[in-house]
Amino acid sequence: MPDAPERVAQKLAHLPETPGVYLWKDASGEVLYVGKAKRLRPRVRSYFASDHLENPKTRRLVERIADVETIVVPDEAHALILEANLIKEHRPKYNVMLRDDKTYPYIKVTVQEPYPRVFVTRKLQSDGARYFGPYTDVAAMRRALDVVKRIFTVRSCRYDMPREMPERACLDYHIGRCKAPCVHLQTQQEYAAMIKEVVTFLDGKTDDVVKRVRGLMDAAAERMEFERAAELRDAITRLQRMEEPSVVAEVEGGDRDVIGYARDGDDAAATLLRIRSGKLVAREHRFLEGVEGEQDGHVLSTYLASSYLKAPARARELLLPFDFEDREAFEQALAGDAKLLIPQRGPKRDLLDLAEQNARHLLEEFKLAEQETDERAADPVYELGQALGLEKLPRAIVCFDNSTAQGRDSVGGIVWFENGRPRRAEYRTMKVKSVDEAQGPDDFQSMREVVGRYFRRRVEEQRPLPDLVVVDGGKGQLSAADEALHELQLTQLPLIGLAKRDEEIFMRGRREPLRLPRRSSALRLLQQIRDEAHRTAVTYNRKRRTMRTVTSELLRIPGVGPVKRRALLQAFGSLQGVKEATLEQVAALEGFSEASARKLLEALGVLPSAAPLDAPSGDAPPDAAPLDAEPKAE
Repeated sequence: MPDAPERVAQKLAHLPETPGVYLWKDASGEVLYVGKAKRLRPRVRSYFASDHLENPKTRRLVERIADVETIVVPDEAHALILEANLIKEHRPKYNVMLRDDKTYPYIKVTVQEPYPRVFVTRKLQSDGARYFGPYTDVAAMRRALDVVKRIFTVRSCRYDMPREMPERACLDYHIGRCKAPCVHLQTQQEYAAMIKEVVTFLDGKTDDVVKRVRGLMDAAAERMEFERAAELRDAITRLQRMEEPSVVAEVEGGDRDVIGYARDGDDAAATLLRIRSGKLVAREHRFLEGVEGEQDGHVLSTYLASSYLKAPARARELLLPFDFEDREAFEQALAGDAKLLIPQRGPKRDLLDLAEQNARHLLEEFKLAEQETDERAADPVYELGQALGLEKLPRAIVCFDNSTAQGRDSVGGIVWFENGRPRRAEYRTMKVKSVDEAQGPDDFQSMREVVGRYFRRRVEEQRPLPDLVVVDGGKGQLSAADEALHELQLTQLPLIGLAKRDEEIFMRGRREPLRLPRRSSALRLLQQIRDEAHRTAVTYNRKRRTMRTVTSELLRIPGVGPVKRRALLQAFGSLQGVKEATLEQVAALEGFSEASARKLLEALGVLPSAAPLDAPSGDAPPDAAPLDAEPKAE
């Protein structure tokens, strides 16, 4: 039996026997696991019992535990909901979690407004609006929206009506897409009645809508408005086509939600079939990760608490594939909204089998997609995008590095890679101007200046921006670069820092660094880009240092002015290059003669000093020719 850490042991004796939630933390304060308990004290103590450590995942968790935080709640139902919320907030490494929990869209109807709107959103809010979804099949959602727009004249404007009212009707009114309630051509009561039908349609009750539209069509035909009647006939056809693929065998004509569950090793999937009036109106699914060593009942409970409890619309009956430990707490959390059933035979069991068949099919699709991802990951650019969670593939990557020599000659090197290959025409180097060399190096200020100057010029010249910005360094360099991008309002650009010591990747908004496997092709690509930026910065730093050394050395030689220094640097590149040059090579430069070239090389100690022909010994006479003087004519 492992010993509890000292900080945890001190808290164990004071834990209450009431329901609550506990959060295991590591030494840095990161939340490792969130759990719920009917009685906190025995539940938390059980983690340090030998029988509890048979699960390898729990054993690894316990090895990292340094602290525990507990939250007391009134009952198990509150604990179930709080646990789901905390898992979503902290995304602990050792919890079962839903994949893509935030990506599925909803159709939102703002019924709390005097003139409601209908649009797509990915945020669920407690604002009084009606939400329909989530739609895991985006194509089905767009078909539903298309029907709403064609049959119902819902406004598409963003006016806060009736507080904001335009002076005239917009184009939607003139093409028949809106009846212009904004200029009082449609009353608020008429508009509200139409929205009620939209909600009925989105709720899956298409029969009522079809009956109403058919009545409008017949009335239009009686008034000999045949064009309007034809439009309504086409609308009925679209409604019936939407209904056809979702018809399921009638099950007592009721409304039901059916949960399907499938598992393959460390992967699991859950499917929700929404059945309204005996028809399947929606299918939603979630893939679950972190299920290693977990019981199926715990995985199902996590899915229900994290997803189903937050569903905007639930049926009166919920069909489940099997029982689970937290069923009583889950029923309390539902507050009587739905009755839980686990059918063993009959039509309801057939529906469960259909849901489980969907779950198995989706899990197989998911595993095939993962295999395809692994194959595509051979492309390091694709793997990098996946590893960083980028919405756009990082085909164009720019990387920054700074170089300095004992606090002097601070420079920045910038490299550009396209599709994983260097694009040398986009390489840039900069001399850092904002750092006071007398006070020593300041890598953060250098990074801030170089990133800011680079992107300011790129924006001014309207040149393409990269898909990913990389800086050589850790949190400090990342923060400095982020400040520069923020000043230029370029915070939409993905930004990461790659630290050399442990090859850790630091990202905006993420406290802990990301560590990629050493053999990862994405990490190798980042290392290649970082090393190339380092090489570029160091090369430029050496060049500037060489120029400074050559200039200072040549300044000490009488007769060598700016023009001759420039000619020497351009021809030989460094002081050593000048020293290795022959008399003839120096004399051939513009501004030099053989005599002045000889004087230069003698001053550098390359040629032995020769006494003037008219002076037997000692110092040169006062009227000796200067180094850059022309030879006298014979």
